[in-house]
Amino acid sequence: MTATIELRTYVHEDLDAIRDRLLEVHADAYAAQMDEPFSQRFPWFVNHWGGNPEFACVIGYNGSEPVGFAYGAPATDGREWWRDHILPAPSDTSTFAVSELMVRVKWRKQGLSQRLHEALLDTRDEALAALLVDITHPKVQSLYESWKYRKVGERQPFPDSPRFAVMVRKLKAAA
Repeated sequence: MTATIELRTYVHEDLDAIRDRLLEVHADAYAAQMDEPFSQRFPWFVNHWGGNPEFACVIGYNGSEPVGFAYGAPATDGREWWRDHILPAPSDTSTFAVSELMVRVKWRKQGLSQRLHEALLDTRDEALAALLVDITHPKVQSLYESWKYRKVGERQPFPDSPRFAVMVRKLKAAA
């Protein structure tokens, strides 16, 4: 599919205006899993992350159609996902938590995920980026490894969630 994708950046104050777009992309990207209780809680996660005053989001558009997004927020100091897996902790523990990266099915395999991801992290001042990847998706984990993340451990944050690989990447601020 050849198209010009425009990336637009949003912040906490924009959540009410973009919530439906995020839910729309999620419904398409996870159509096969929408009956699973964990997938059905996605609106809660949008509100949780979007409720952070430092929430950041990048949405890709083909015209007016949202085709994918990435969002996250700075992690609470001392409660970072990687904290139990990296000892001793680095001197600068500031972490941007990448919560979601999602692309509609028909827009996958075109490099859009990486564009969204890099646009999200491009202006961050934190030393590290951290994210979770379902361990049953080794290709996704490999993709993140190609983006300079490394797996440091595993965790299951909710009783009904998958087990996730905890992945960390140094950001340019820490290079």
